[in-house]
Amino acid sequence: MKPAPLFASILAALIAHAASPAAAQDWPNRQVTLVLPFAPGGAIDIFARAFAQQLSDKLGKPFVVENRPGAGTVVAANSVARATADGHTILVSPSPLAINATLYKKLPYDTANDFIPVAYVADIPLVLVVHPSLPVHSIADLIRYAKDNPGKLSYASSGTGTTLHLSGEMLKSMTGIAMTHVPYKGGPPALNDVVAGHVQLVFADPSSAMQQIKAGRVRALGITSAVRLPSAPEIPPIAEAGVPGFEAVSWTVFMAPAKTPDAIADRLHAELTALAATPAMREQAIKLGMVPVTSPSRAQLSGFLPREIARWGKLVHQAGIAGSE
Repeated sequence: MKPAPLFASILAALIAHAASPAAAQDWPNRQVTLVLPFAPGGAIDIFARAFAQQLSDKLGKPFVVENRPGAGTVVAANSVARATADGHTILVSPSPLAINATLYKKLPYDTANDFIPVAYVADIPLVLVVHPSLPVHSIADLIRYAKDNPGKLSYASSGTGTTLHLSGEMLKSMTGIAMTHVPYKGGPPALNDVVAGHVQLVFADPSSAMQQIKAGRVRALGITSAVRLPSAPEIPPIAEAGVPGFEAVSWTVFMAPAKTPDAIADRLHAELTALAATPAMREQAIKLGMVPVTSPSRAQLSGFLPREIARWGKLVHQAGIAGSE
């Protein structure tokens, strides 16, 4: 005899509830893949590999980084959104995951509903640098110069819709200055053209910009995070240097497929948060030009993606590029 529908649904719920902690205790039971939407060699790649090595050593199962660049992080994100939701495929996600929700006309996944953030471990701020020939030595100087010389400033970026581009849009919208956007195919060529004097300024990745700053080839004016960069505390946050409330960072958040059982997501949160808090991992983050973050709880992270989609989406609309990809 078949159980009544109500009884069957209650029984299924009880079985799922009972099985969930057991599943978490059994995790990981095979290789865990950390999917990264960038090519090997960058700061976030090195950071992810440090996590993979430490987790492999601690948990006794292989954690490997799989680099899946392409389509502005969409290729990697889609592979995780479609993966089995059992904690064995995780996205190491930067801010473009949220940006793309507005930038792209259509995505193969639902950004707000197909992922759950399980641990927020670091911020990657940008450093605003200018060519030394530009007669400015502070953010206040830059704003004054831009207003006194309308149409003369241009800023480079790693491409339309990237955090480098939208940081410039944020500065424009918050100060009322005008600058011309010059997109490049990646951050290094954008920085190189500022070093060469072809473009006056760029919001650059600190890991690539610091050598140029120390050599005097570019001048640093400010950091896009709300706090000072531990590896370069002499550079003030833009929010302190003349633009209150300015903050534009690319976060590093581990994302699991949305249907991952709570017990496994909780285990992921606990393992990743504990590892990120160790002196070795914090030191690694700082060395790579990041700002270590103490992850909020999973409950606090539940509204993270909708908030970030709305925040970055506003800038995407202001730049006139919504639905342009």
